[in-house]
Amino acid sequence: MIRIAGVSINQKKQVRFGLTAIKGIGKNSVKEMLDKLKIAYNTTLEDLSEKEMKSIRTYIEDELVTEEDIVNNRRSNIKRLLEIKCWRGDRHRKHLPVRGQRTKTNSRTCRGNKRATAGSGRTAVTKT
Repeated sequence: MIRIAGVSINQKKQVRFGLTAIKGIGKNSVKEMLDKLKIAYNTTLEDLSEKEMKSIRTYIEDELVTEEDIVNNRRSNIKRLLEIKCWRGDRHRKHLPVRGQRTKTNSRTCRGNKRATAGSGRTAVTKT
C-alpha cells in the first residue's frame, strides 16, 4: 500500500484510477496532473519510480486541496452558518434538510426512521 495525503492506495491499480481514492481528486485533476508531470496514464502505482512518486506527492500537497482541508473547510462553513443564526444554520442545528427538500415523506436519514407501523401502538399480551 502506498500512502499519499493520508490515504492508503492499492499498488496494483493504475495511476489514473488509484489517485481518485483521495478525496478532492477526480478524473480531470488526475489527467491534468499526469500531463503536467509527464507520467503515462496506464502505468500501475507499483511500477512508478521513487522520483515519480515524490513528484506526485509534492504536486498533490502543494497544488490541490484534499482530504483534511476539504473536511475542515466544510465544517467551518457550517459553523459560520450556525453562528450567524441564518435559516440554513437553523436547519443544520435541527438536523433537517437544508436545501428546500420536503420533509413530510422523505428525509429519513436526517430525521431518523420514525414511521409508525401498524403494530406500533399495540400493547403486549401478558400470560396469566
